[in-house]
Amino acid sequence: MEGFRFVIPYAVRVADVNYGGHVANSAVLNFFQDARIAYLANLGPFSELDIGGCGVILPEAHVRYLAEMFLGEALEIGVRVSEMRNSAFVMEYRIEREGEGTVEGFTNLVAFDYAARKPRRLPRTFQQAVQEFEGPGVVLKGREPAEA
Repeated sequence: MEGFRFVIPYAVRVADVNYGGHVANSAVLNFFQDARIAYLANLGPFSELDIGGCGVILPEAHVRYLAEMFLGEALEIGVRVSEMRNSAFVMEYRIEREGEGTVEGFTNLVAFDYAARKPRRLPRTFQQAVQEFEGPGVVLKGREPAEA
């Protein structure tokens, strides 16, 4: 998938389909989450609960539907980090069926200390892993020195 270094396969399940016979809009955010979890595990390994000393929370998600998706279809889900800030980062997603786009979207994710119940800076180890994996395509906005 062009522009995405990390892609996972996905087969549409019965639970993903709504009464209209196509993939439900709520299922697409689950697709994004599955791809995000796989990306983080491949990168670190990290998880949504640990990106090097803290977890992440998702305060914002955007989805743009390009085509219907149906039960049993083989999809590919691409995910990448496109932007990093002091305490947040943006992940972009693209879902394709046989090379044709069906969904595009992005999520804003914030580094979060679950014990203190507050945001914190992105851990340096996470920032470095993203930059090494993604290369020069990651936009760095307003960043100050990261925590170790």
